[in-house]
Amino acid sequence: MTMKSSQNKKTTEPPYIQRVLDLPALLEKKSYFLFGPRQTGKTFLIRHTMENVRVYDLLDPAVYLSLSQSPGRLAQELSPQDRVVVIDEIQRLPVLLNEVHRIIEERGVLFLMTGSSARKLRRGGVNLLGGRARTQYLRPLSYKELGARFDVTHVVERGTLPSIYFSDDPGADLRAYVGSYLQQEIVAEGATRNVPAFSRFLKVAALCNGRVLNFTNIANDAQVPRTTVYEYFEILKDTLVLHEVPAWRKSQKRKPMVSSKYYFFDVGVVAALQGREFRIGTPEFGEAFETFIFLELIAYCDYVSGETVNHWRTKSGFEVDFIIGGHTAVEVKASRNISNQDIKALRALAEEHTLKRYLCVCQEGRARRIDGVFVVPFEQFLDALWNGEYTD
Repeated sequence: MTMKSSQNKKTTEPPYIQRVLDLPALLEKKSYFLFGPRQTGKTFLIRHTMENVRVYDLLDPAVYLSLSQSPGRLAQELSPQDRVVVIDEIQRLPVLLNEVHRIIEERGVLFLMTGSSARKLRRGGVNLLGGRARTQYLRPLSYKELGARFDVTHVVERGTLPSIYFSDDPGADLRAYVGSYLQQEIVAEGATRNVPAFSRFLKVAALCNGRVLNFTNIANDAQVPRTTVYEYFEILKDTLVLHEVPAWRKSQKRKPMVSSKYYFFDVGVVAALQGREFRIGTPEFGEAFETFIFLELIAYCDYVSGETVNHWRTKSGFEVDFIIGGHTAVEVKASRNISNQDIKALRALAEEHTLKRYLCVCQEGRARRIDGVFVVPFEQFLDALWNGEYTD
């Protein structure tokens, strides 16, 4: 057993930000898997909210070697006072879940098992504890969590991974993060052996961020077979780097498309993979702004509402960025002056009389209504979202 050593802390650790996710409250009655991409702050959150809890860090070679050779040591080392136990990076040793299962059943111990990838746990018949543990995700920092530290310029240029948002050299840190991801998440897990091909694919995929995909075109651009492209997208989803946004199909008057859209999990990571910078006033800013709003929706739905996020696109060319929980349509525009053309798709969707709200989230200074569409400044929208005002 090892507690997180102070020797492992970064010398320039980001400031403590209170997260929406309350780990002690989650673990009052149930064990949990806590998944999130690297550097979203899982270990940091555990260290600051779960003091005096036994932690097994599977990135520690000594701990990994000891438990891989003898998983039964886990039960032998626990005392009657250990009511909650943390296993960090559980995907490195999936066989340990058999022992966790037994301890939960026999002793009633609650476990928090963290991981930066769910790939190994979802494949190969791994014991996922048969419903004895729920799954929760930790996202990069949200608008609500940043509070007074929120800066939209920082968000679109750096993303919201804690260590990078507060970095004094975010560009260098993002480039290092992308390289670390390729090495640690993909190569180390053996998900693919062809690193050059995957690197080419990853850049092409990043350039398709926020779009409905043409897999044939991606295969041609990345110089890999189409079947390999499908496999690579599954890798990105399994390693929590990519979100799939399914199509919303309940419109009646206009035939909807059924293809999904895909967004990367962080605006800064997208920029680094694309090899360009997202800055206010550039053509790329619109993409970054839309991705930022999407990631806020995903964080809110994960942490609070449990609802789904979809997109709507018709064969006649209408498209609305997001449908929240089947009740609220959201079109995102980076513009400071919304025109009738900008809300054309929202008006078309409103003709269905299916949803409760039709919102255009933008950078205008004040909210206003255009027919049945509510044009709302993005900060006002996010305040209302996190206050629970956009519910069914």
